[in-house]
Amino acid sequence: MPIAIEGKWLWDSWYAHDGKQWHGYFLQADRALGDPDLRHFNVSQGHATSTDLKTWTHHGTTFAPAAGPAWDDYTTWTGSVVQGDDGLWHLFYTGTTKAERGMYQRIGHATSTDLHNWTRVGDGLCLDLTGPNADCYETDHIVGHWHDRAMRDPWVMRNPDGGWMMYFTARAPGIPEPNAGGAVGFATSPDLMTWTLCPPVFTGGFGQLEVPQVFAQGNHWYCLFCTASVHWSNQYRATNTQAPVTGTHYLIADHPRGPWRVAPGPFLDGADPCRRYAARIVETPQGLFILGFADGGKAQFGGYVMDPEPVTVGPDGLLSVTPIALAAE
Repeated sequence: MPIAIEGKWLWDSWYAHDGKQWHGYFLQADRALGDPDLRHFNVSQGHATSTDLKTWTHHGTTFAPAAGPAWDDYTTWTGSVVQGDDGLWHLFYTGTTKAERGMYQRIGHATSTDLHNWTRVGDGLCLDLTGPNADCYETDHIVGHWHDRAMRDPWVMRNPDGGWMMYFTARAPGIPEPNAGGAVGFATSPDLMTWTLCPPVFTGGFGQLEVPQVFAQGNHWYCLFCTASVHWSNQYRATNTQAPVTGTHYLIADHPRGPWRVAPGPFLDGADPCRRYAARIVETPQGLFILGFADGGKAQFGGYVMDPEPVTVGPDGLLSVTPIALAAE
């Protein structure tokens, strides 16, 4: 069964394993809003658990915007959850404020001992586009050029060289074509508490590379991302002969800091209209599986997290998804 709640739209999700079961976190909003486009600014985070990624027990709302005024009093969007060396769990999330009409995104931090009740670290704010490397990013909302000041979807993981790394959705400055300015931002930390903004690890190809997720398999590193068909750059349209689709694709590299390149060949998991968006790949004893929310476009918006589907790594290092119907044959 998918992750679904009657009366709610669910979308972006992320996962953590506590040694016994999976914890699924997801964005949620009431279907009573009527228009699924309104969900983004009427959002909270939900929490469910599962031992098999198929049967889920729901635990209600786990995190929500702060009582205003605050830097995250409007939205608490997509994030990731990791466990520190001392056993404490850390949630990194995207926040916006009503004072800026939600147009400026920043990254927040909360902690938990039980993976459900979260306490902000200070006021929650842990990273913004400021400091010595800020000029590597589009730090202002360029009205008419792009729809927001992008800094969202933090993915935090251990650095194999020590400490921690954060990847996030961002944009690079001074690029005339809006769809060529998408970037994967980067930051480092020795302890999950103090973060240093670094230059992006990848720029170009798309107007935005949403919900990045970095993981290793074999000799390769992969950076999953999602984007819309309307955000393909002119260069990517010219080099990829398939018709533009919306969904999930990936970058590939030999090291987590790159250099990263767009994986060749067809989009990993795309369709028109979009079938699944904001996907994550999780590793289980049975192999790799992809999970994301059912989209379908505004008129047929699904609003639930689809059942996992197998992902394989080919001898060439490239990923492929086997839809459930084919996997069952």
